[in-house]
Parts: sequence; C-alpha cells; structure tokens
Amino acid sequence: MPGTRVNVVSDVHGNAGDLARAGEGADALICLGDLVLFLDYADHSRGIFPELFGTANADLIVSLRTARRFPEARELARRLWAELGLERETAIEEAVRRQYAELFAAFPTPTYATYGNVDMPDLWPEYARPGTTILDGQRAEIGGRVFGFVGGGLQTPMRTPYEIPDEEYAAKVEALGEVDVLCSHIPPEVPELTYDTVARRFERGSSALLAAIRRTRPRYALFGHVHQPLAARMRVGATECVNVGHFASTGRPWTLEW
Repeated sequence: MPGTRVNVVSDVHGNAGDLARAGEGADALICLGDLVLFLDYADHSRGIFPELFGTANADLIVSLRTARRFPEARELARRLWAELGLERETAIEEAVRRQYAELFAAFPTPTYATYGNVDMPDLWPEYARPGTTILDGQRAEIGGRVFGFVGGGLQTPMRTPYEIPDEEYAAKVEALGEVDVLCSHIPPEVPELTYDTVARRFERGSSALLAAIRRTRPRYALFGHVHQPLAARMRVGATECVNVGHFASTGRPWTLEW
C-alpha cells in the first residue's frame, strides 16, 4: 500500500507530553520501549530514584555507575532502601504504575510497542488501551510491510528490570523469521552502534540481531537504547540500521515512509 508513514520512538523515559504528539501526521506509531524514567542522567532531579532518595543521592549513584563502580552503586542503593524503610518492589511498582498510566494514555491509535530493558512487561497489559498492540518475538503487518519486534535487553551489571539471557533473546529473534523491518530496543552488536560517546562505554548489543540481519536481509533494522551513539545510522549488508533517537531529550520521532 503506497503512501504509508510510520513514526518511531524509543527511550521515552517519562516524556508523556511529546509522546502525545509523536503520532501526528503518521499512519501508525511504533514505540521501541524504555517508557519508565528511573533516573535521568542529564537531570538528576528527575525520575523514581530522586523522588525516593533525593537529588544528592542521585548525583552520587550516577557518579558511581559512570565510573563503572557497580558493586559500590549496588551497596549504596541497598543502604538507601534500608534507611527508607519501604519494601523496594512495592515502592518501585507504585511509581512505575503512575508513569505507565500517563504514558499509555498518551499513545495514539494505532500504536505498536515493545519493551525496553527498564520496562516492567507484566504491567503493560493493564495499561494498554484498544489501539495499542504489544509485541515481543512477534510480527505485525503495517501498510503492506512485515515488522518484527524483539523487546528487552541483555544481562548487564546494571541489572535493569527486563534483561534476559542471550539464549532467550536469540530465540525471540529466531521466531520472527524474515521481515521487512526488524524492530528492537537494543542495537545489533556493531561497535559503532553500541558505543555511547557521552557515557564513554559500549552498551550491550545483540549478536543474534546482527546474525539475523545478515541472514534475512530486512530493509531496515530500527532500535534505540544507546542515547548518544557513535553512529546513529549505518548499513550492514542490504540493511539500513537506524538508531531512532533518544526521544526523552529530543521529543521528535523518526519517520519511515514508503
């Protein structure tokens, strides 16, 4: 079907205001996950962590994580939770629910969405309204093209909520088969696509995604996760690989037309 336009966002991280306008002028919106804002690394006063523990502690934990001192960061978090006196899982879930209520209400119709590594998939069905389709290891046809969706991230020292073993992730990629557009939260494992120039580290990419791109040759591979990538766009064989951008900071979707 000619004349189809799809807007794509990733790494929304609480930006409900711009999300409500992200589908304007498009036939559909695709969201590649990370709706939740636990901690804004650019503004340490925003997110669930500073709401609970204050900006000064947010400053400290960001400095530890940036220095890759993950055991110290986990010990700080453990001590802060103990001092707060609240049950960790309950407090986080309540905060995430507040964010999800606002964010899912902002989705236009139709929206096709998959999870990011900081999302809580078990909660999504409670907040997804008619017109929002959740996909993970599944396909959807949009405007005559087949889109495949793979949600979540791979396991890291950060221990974010939806990190899964490599084998489980690879099985979801394999289940898609051949698609026109491969949509995921994390990028394929290509150094230029996984390196964050501000954090000065490589994020985890997927070798299974890279293998699928080389084997099945989709027209596009779309993803997010790396907020300031060394390369936002590059070709791998016949496939155009595109980091659709850090929507939390830009407020602008990436557009695909055919």
